[in-house]
Amino acid sequence: MKNITEQLILSLAPNAAAASNGKKISSGGGFIKRYRSQDGTFFMGECKGSGKNPYITSADYIDESHPVFRCSCPSRQFPCKHSLALLYEMMSDKDFEVCEIPEDILTKRARLAARAEKAENTAADDTEKAEKKKAAAKKSANSAKKKKLQKQLEGIDLCEKAIKELLSAGLGTMGGASLSNYQQLSKQFGDYYLIGIQRLFNRLIIEITAYQKDDLETHYDCAIDTLEKLNSLIKKSRKYITEKLESDDPAADDTQLYEELGGNWKLTELEAIGKCVKDARMTQLAYFVSFDDARKEFIESGIWVELGSGNIYMTKNFRPLKSLKYVKADDSVFGVVQVPSMAVYPGDGNVRVRWDSASFTELTDSDFDKLRSYAANSVNAEIKGIKNFLQNAMSNPVIYKLIAFSEIEKIGEKTVLRSKGGDTVELKDFDDEQKMTERLQTLPNGKLLENGVMLCGFHYDASDNRICAQPMSIIPDGTNTVVRLLY
Repeated sequence: MKNITEQLILSLAPNAAAASNGKKISSGGGFIKRYRSQDGTFFMGECKGSGKNPYITSADYIDESHPVFRCSCPSRQFPCKHSLALLYEMMSDKDFEVCEIPEDILTKRARLAARAEKAENTAADDTEKAEKKKAAAKKSANSAKKKKLQKQLEGIDLCEKAIKELLSAGLGTMGGASLSNYQQLSKQFGDYYLIGIQRLFNRLIIEITAYQKDDLETHYDCAIDTLEKLNSLIKKSRKYITEKLESDDPAADDTQLYEELGGNWKLTELEAIGKCVKDARMTQLAYFVSFDDARKEFIESGIWVELGSGNIYMTKNFRPLKSLKYVKADDSVFGVVQVPSMAVYPGDGNVRVRWDSASFTELTDSDFDKLRSYAANSVNAEIKGIKNFLQNAMSNPVIYKLIAFSEIEKIGEKTVLRSKGGDTVELKDFDDEQKMTERLQTLPNGKLLENGVMLCGFHYDASDNRICAQPMSIIPDGTNTVVRLLY
């Protein structure tokens, strides 16, 4: 029987409801008969439906990495709930009667194989023509990229001029009639392909607008911080673009600036510049959804540890408001995700990763031993690197690390983590909407706050002028479990 896990089924399902309905069909005895081929590449079932006759649903694993699901039901979902129910039957190791592979399935396999062979032969015959087309396309693409870089330089000049005028007049003037002018200016940055600059400019507008409404100094401080980042990004972008034009090489390279300047990485491009990890084993320790008002989109983030190296990575799924229903939502992932090829985005800290295909297994005792071994015993030993990272204008405002702690305690009004090395850091939430620190006090077992490993999100707290840590999850001592505070 195939190694089917619930996490795999959830990853294949078009939505959570389809998976839930499939599970109900399986657990409710919805299958009349179940069949499988002798070679284990084909599975089929007769499933009770709303009509007189049962639905015939099948899973074809002739291509192990891309199974084909078919069903006689009228559903437009793919895979449908009956196909998912068949996977739940397989996962439960129920009895499948051995059968011959149906003739129509063999015919469809033959057609697919013939198509693949024809495509391969055509590609071989037209190699020379394809190479010429590729060279012409590359030349045309390079020309378009150069024009884009020139356009970006014009936009940078426009932004720099606007900032100088704003600083000369004072941030307090960024209101009333002039605010609409700045909003129009921000839209123009999109026309100049300056996505990162546009996002920061929008953030500046949001903070100044809020400051004018409630007069809170925190908004003004955030506006100043955003201006500093904007100024830094302008300088770095100008230098980068100028060097690209002078070198006559507009191709993407290993730098965060590529995305900040409107570039969208393809997995093949990242692999081409060596940004790839083979045979990665990933486990997720935290998952959360945030809304970026400046970008007008939801961002679904996962925090992962690569079990072979101890590196902590992030996955991000961007769901813009204007296309929310067209972008499938991510969800929490438990256990281990085995990734044949994982693309790694340029950057520092917990860089973003992405993959096309993966399989799922459970965490083992050995995996928990590895997680504990990757935890730092001293917060102070990590602080210098954390500060350097957070000072980078293009960095994420939070960096995630595993810390081995002896206890979590209350000192006055503060909640403090005491590391195995004896030093301490205040536990404080980065986002007011995420009450992680409060949740520590509601854990059912106080032993969870002693001698464990915590995934911490380190950030700079302007109100106290110090580095604090947001608790994310705990790996308790003496038990191989992950207690998620954010999932």
